[in-house]
Amino acid sequence: MKVIKDSVHDHLQVEAVARDLLDTPPVQRLRGIRQLGTVSLVYPSANHTRFEHSLGVYHLACKALEQLNVEGTQAERVQAAALLHDVGHGPFSHNLEPLTHRRTGRYHDDVDHLIADGAVGDVLRDHDLEPERIAGLIAGEGRFGQLVSGELDVDRMDYLVRDAHHTGVPYGTIDHERLVRELTFVDGELVLDEGNVQAAESLLVARALMNPTVYSHSVARISKAMLRRAAERLLERTDTDAEALQRMDDADLVVALRSCEDTQEFSRRLDERDLFKRAVWAEIDDVPGGVIESDHESVREFEREIADRAEVEQECVILDIPSRPSMTESTTRVMVNGDIRRLGQQSPLVEALRAAQYSQWRLGVYSPPEMRERVGRAAVDVLGLDIEGALVSEVRDGMDTTLDQFVDD
Repeated sequence: MKVIKDSVHDHLQVEAVARDLLDTPPVQRLRGIRQLGTVSLVYPSANHTRFEHSLGVYHLACKALEQLNVEGTQAERVQAAALLHDVGHGPFSHNLEPLTHRRTGRYHDDVDHLIADGAVGDVLRDHDLEPERIAGLIAGEGRFGQLVSGELDVDRMDYLVRDAHHTGVPYGTIDHERLVRELTFVDGELVLDEGNVQAAESLLVARALMNPTVYSHSVARISKAMLRRAAERLLERTDTDAEALQRMDDADLVVALRSCEDTQEFSRRLDERDLFKRAVWAEIDDVPGGVIESDHESVREFEREIADRAEVEQECVILDIPSRPSMTESTTRVMVNGDIRRLGQQSPLVEALRAAQYSQWRLGVYSPPEMRERVGRAAVDVLGLDIEGALVSEVRDGMDTTLDQFVDD
């Protein structure tokens, strides 16, 4: 057994298969991948890694298995899946996932190819565990896959608390101890036992508040979009392919971007926090549905048209269109008077939070600061936005209530 001091859960006990997996290269690689990608450009202390998070998920999985009276081989499978659930992440975590997925067809939880062979596969087989079963749990398959990837998964419980701790933002604070303690299976479904509607609501509220404040903060979105554009150019203009990019850590990618002539300017801007600014920041009701549903090629074509109309280089325009608002946590299952009910059916908070999420959605067009007024006006025309001069140089979004109140965003 190995005891590790953790900033969130205090002392963690790592044993059995997890202890042997801990020092394999794919798990140790996670030390070099920041949990929140470019969010540290907003919250300077947000430098925690996927390695720390994976240990936290393993710890909560052990607690949940104890609560559910799961032992033996099945418990070891879940513990291995909890520790390995993030080994498929590329550099800067989710920031580049849309880019690599377009080229490889794999998301970060598609890990069959990573854990079947090499050191991880050897360790799993030494413990009589089948790599394909572990990969299935990581993908959320089956009864116990819900613990690793589902509405009530221990992954979500750890990252909300950990991200809040390292950013200093209080909104992600949840009673994860109670949530784990109240887990139970009913007809094969993972649910919260009777009397825990409020506990489920706390998970929903925490995620709803962390999203605009941390995960989708305007500066985090701008820097993520710039990083993604730089990485895309790296794939287009060098011998680096998406498979190689996915296996990099943060430092590998930073070196690659600094070393490539075609990406050096983006790299410099990210290194020096000399970021693009918001030329347009448009609400969902002001954006045509066809624009919201645009695929990658359509987005690039819009950028070309905006750049042409504004008479700037195309690399000076980035169009950032988030997915339509969704609230996975609203499908959390809770026991109420002996019946399994979805939280969305039981809690009056859900509709209010959905409305808030809808109102927080923004389409962004970013450019260097000296160009943002003409780029913004061109974008309004090209995209057919139903706004009059909603440029960041003229109005400020009321959501900027964090660190960036005190700096030029």
